[in-house]
Amino acid sequence: MTTSDPRRFDASLRAQGLDPFAGVAARIAHVASAETRHERKLCKSLEDAIRASGLKNGMTISLHHGFREGDKTINMVVAKLAEMGFRDLTLAPSSLLSCNAPLIEHIKSGVIRRIYTSGMRGKLAEAISHGLMEEPIHVHSHGGRVHLMDRGELNVDVAFLGVSTSDPFGNANAVSGLSRCGSLGYAMVDAERARTVVLLAEAIVPFPNAPASIRHDQVDYVVQVAQIGDPAKISVGATRMTSNPRELLISRLAAEVVEHSGWFEEGFSLQTGSGASATAVTRFLEDRMVRKGIKASFALGGITGSIVDLHQKGLIGKLYDTQSFDSQAAESLRVNPGHIEISTNTYANPTSKGALSDWVDVVILSALEIDLDFNVNVITGSDGVMRGASGGHSDVAAGANLPIVVAPLIRSRIPTVVERVTTVVTPGETIGVLVTDHGVAVNPRRPDLDARLREAGLPVFPIEELHRRSLAITGAPQPIPFLDKIVGVIRYRDGTVADVVRQVAD
Repeated sequence: MTTSDPRRFDASLRAQGLDPFAGVAARIAHVASAETRHERKLCKSLEDAIRASGLKNGMTISLHHGFREGDKTINMVVAKLAEMGFRDLTLAPSSLLSCNAPLIEHIKSGVIRRIYTSGMRGKLAEAISHGLMEEPIHVHSHGGRVHLMDRGELNVDVAFLGVSTSDPFGNANAVSGLSRCGSLGYAMVDAERARTVVLLAEAIVPFPNAPASIRHDQVDYVVQVAQIGDPAKISVGATRMTSNPRELLISRLAAEVVEHSGWFEEGFSLQTGSGASATAVTRFLEDRMVRKGIKASFALGGITGSIVDLHQKGLIGKLYDTQSFDSQAAESLRVNPGHIEISTNTYANPTSKGALSDWVDVVILSALEIDLDFNVNVITGSDGVMRGASGGHSDVAAGANLPIVVAPLIRSRIPTVVERVTTVVTPGETIGVLVTDHGVAVNPRRPDLDARLREAGLPVFPIEELHRRSLAITGAPQPIPFLDKIVGVIRYRDGTVADVVRQVAD
């Protein structure tokens, strides 16, 4: 066929916006040769990938925090962007941690102008809490982050996603190769929704790379880098395992609450949070499950080695993993067909066609503070500085049948049960029970639960009594001195504003 043959194209078609065929490579250049087809996504350097992405000043970039305190990708990418002269960027990582302190200089220099994140810790959080940024950061839940993307507020121009292996076409995962973080639940959302997707891969492996957490049809560019993260630092800080007697006491009491709650039956489902007491609850559930002869249908969320252990013993049917909290969980995801990787959209997006967080029965959550109305603060510490993350806290609290908060009554001589939390992250109407080392408080909205726990002989008190007990030990805390400037906006999972964080006075 010749492109000039008038029998093949009528001028009237051009009026309809149609063009005549002009050759196989006229509009799709990469089909001209096998080399361009198969290698066209590979970039020689991160700088080349950034230039190819079309990133411009003022745009939005996203990254994931699968390596937690071991992450190396966020700092690497932002440092390169600063070197290349980019400015006024919106940074939208799934979360920020203490390891991201180098971002302070890039905020000061104007490389980063705005931040969306599920939380932050360390020197970066302290600097922002003291007024580092002109604009307040937006703190969202994991499910809420996807919601903000879907409704058009958070439009990601370029996603820079660290993976341990990728083939030249962009099929990638983080369960093979050297540095493995396991689930890419956060990155999967960005790969689906970002305008341009750049993979930073430690190893380029032969096509096809399987399993593919991120698929080739989602990826624009692939660049090999030396290291994306240190897996040894995933399970430190908030996700550490505990041997602390007080934390274990709280965990044991929480397991008793679960046992007598009315939800501890064959086929129940559970999620344990990232805090030390929360993750340790699984140790004490095992004996109770064996003694009662029941099994859980599934476990959800961030998966730990202790959850994997129950699964391998046949006590939990399926594991739905949006973030692997340790190397044991990452390895299980690699080899175990019952361990299933899910995106944060599947996990907890409140406006998706279905979130697994709506199916979970029992969830164990941590808290920095909880007040007399059962509102929970997981963001600001006793000094008003941001030092935590919203994470999936409000997501699963809203969906679970039994949300349990575990926390010491007093932390570093500061009361955890307070009259009014410094920052509302999870509304009290979604919380069922508070478990402390001094006893249990049940939300008055759950009289049925209160009756069951009292009948079982558990130490149940009104939350006001736990508050009085804490003040008798510590005395009334002094008010935190805040300035008027808002440094953080706390977004509930539906996008509304749950609270604000104001600048801490020096």
